[in-house]
Amino acid sequence: MENILIIEDNQDVNLILSKAIKDAGYNTKSVFSGIDGLNEIKNNSYNLVILDIMLPYKSGDQILKEVRQFSSVPIIIISAKDMISTKIDLLKLGADDYITKPFDLGEVVARVESNLRRYSISNASYSSLFTYKDITLDENTKEVKINNNQLDLTAKEYMILELLIKNQNKVFSKANLYESIWQEEYIGDDNAIKTHISNLRSKLKKFNPNENYIETVWGLGYRLFKK
Repeated sequence: MENILIIEDNQDVNLILSKAIKDAGYNTKSVFSGIDGLNEIKNNSYNLVILDIMLPYKSGDQILKEVRQFSSVPIIIISAKDMISTKIDLLKLGADDYITKPFDLGEVVARVESNLRRYSISNASYSSLFTYKDITLDENTKEVKINNNQLDLTAKEYMILELLIKNQNKVFSKANLYESIWQEEYIGDDNAIKTHISNLRSKLKKFNPNENYIETVWGLGYRLFKK
């Protein structure tokens, strides 16, 4: 059964959406702030996200932009903003669909089912598995394994490894790596990067101490060791 995440700060609207989608046969999870919504997407697997724009702590468009750095999960925007320019901007940012409030619950359910079908068909011809040496990374489940041993990674560690594996020949400067993962301007403090890279290396080494994975390119940044 598909899992649907609803990120909507209005409790009445959130619960109405949740009930309608559950009645249609899906599992739902409700959160009421932008930060909680983003953390849910990073740390759990969902088949579709319903996302409001006006949210406390982190807006829907910020969430959309960040999620598209690491996930292709279908995202349906539900918003009171009905300007064409707003819809176009959000679709360009990576939204899959846009529904204007007030909405018809039947239409919402139909859009959910339509996007799930489209995503399922798309994934049938798209492999979510990425490999490097003896590492297997599953983009859909966010699982990382070395020789079938599952690694317990934090969200940031996973995002760093995913970025490196998807761009195996690229050297990422500290600034490039920081801004890609943290979505903030890099101001020269590389402690966060060093700590996460060190922790990631230790976890990889635990399962294969004889292999090298992440290379420090002095004066430039980081990349995967060439095979």
